Amino acid sequence: MTVTALIVAAGSGERLGGGIPKQYRPLGGKPVLRRAVEAFAGHPLVDAVRVVIGVGHDELAAAALEGVDVGEPIRGGARRADSVRAGLAECAGEQVLVHDAARPFCPPQVIDRLLRALGGHDGAAPVLPVDDTLARAQQVIGEPIDRAGAVRVQTPQAFGLDGLRRAYERWQGEPPTDETSVARAAGLSVAAVEGDPLLGKLTTAADWDRAEAMLAARLVSRTGMGFDVHGFAGDGPMMLGGIAVRHSRGLAGHSDADVVLHAITDALLGAAGLGDIGDHFPPSDAQWRGAPSDRFLAHAAELIRARGGIIDHVDCTVIAEEPRVGPHRAAMRARIAAILGLDPGAVSIKATTTEGLGFTGRREGIAAQAVASIRMEPAR
Repeated sequence: MTVTALIVAAGSGERLGGGIPKQYRPLGGKPVLRRAVEAFAGHPLVDAVRVVIGVGHDELAAAALEGVDVGEPIRGGARRADSVRAGLAECAGEQVLVHDAARPFCPPQVIDRLLRALGGHDGAAPVLPVDDTLARAQQVIGEPIDRAGAVRVQTPQAFGLDGLRRAYERWQGEPPTDETSVARAAGLSVAAVEGDPLLGKLTTAADWDRAEAMLAARLVSRTGMGFDVHGFAGDGPMMLGGIAVRHSRGLAGHSDADVVLHAITDALLGAAGLGDIGDHFPPSDAQWRGAPSDRFLAHAAELIRARGGIIDHVDCTVIAEEPRVGPHRAAMRARIAAILGLDPGAVSIKATTTEGLGFTGRREGIAAQAVASIRMEPAR
């Protein structure tokens, strides 16, 4: 069976606030929509992922899903049911998983359970038992409602694609809130499989805070090291730690030869397992000739945050007989912190000499070594 995941992301997300629809807001460094899509794109039983977006959301969706294969976005409607109908019309294959983008964390085990259940049913949905007391209330709490057998129905929900299409064609009445209502009204058998608390929907600010806290708890600490060296050449000033330092000589290099920023960039890339500065900005590429090194450092930070990572601290030691670093330390820390989006207290700059030994001792150039500490989700 070929399986398509249909991610519905056409809502306005106004209740959560924040200026943009919630599916495009960054959650732990990644847009909510991207997290929802990646849960299915990385599953071995899912053959394709399609996304339904709202009118006017094209640029937001393109930015959120850059590099992810979801085909051409499908234009949704004013109501969720309209968006699902539009998505089903564009889907291919025999089975479909319909999922709300506002539920960004879908465990792979839930997808497994849903697809297995389709072996004996027309559809399947994840459910969780209701643990709290239920009652009807407006201004005051009224009579309790019997919760025996009551469950919370989540998404994704799995169906045979043709069967769900026909069920929507036959639906009459108010717009449904999910696909189980449509399927049952059409006489389809819908299995209940074990759901997961991770599938909670992001609706309120409290939901958002819980999601951020959960992501932070999942992050693991990682450390990277960087080293760089540049020889003296030409006239000063030289770029060092993102600032121009007055000196009689400059530094030789393909870019602006900022040995401090290069070392920190490599440390960050190493901590994230993303290669080194030469992989991203090869010296053989003429476009980087004389380029400001703050671009390299900012790029490394963007890559880490795009993967949901957090930069905690960077520490760099400058190894040189000249120039003196002390008078420029505060300015360097402030500039590096600004590039990385950190507080200056998360940036350390130190300096030492080699007591006249080696090429730095002979005043032939400057070296720098850096260490970076970050937190990222564990590699899958």
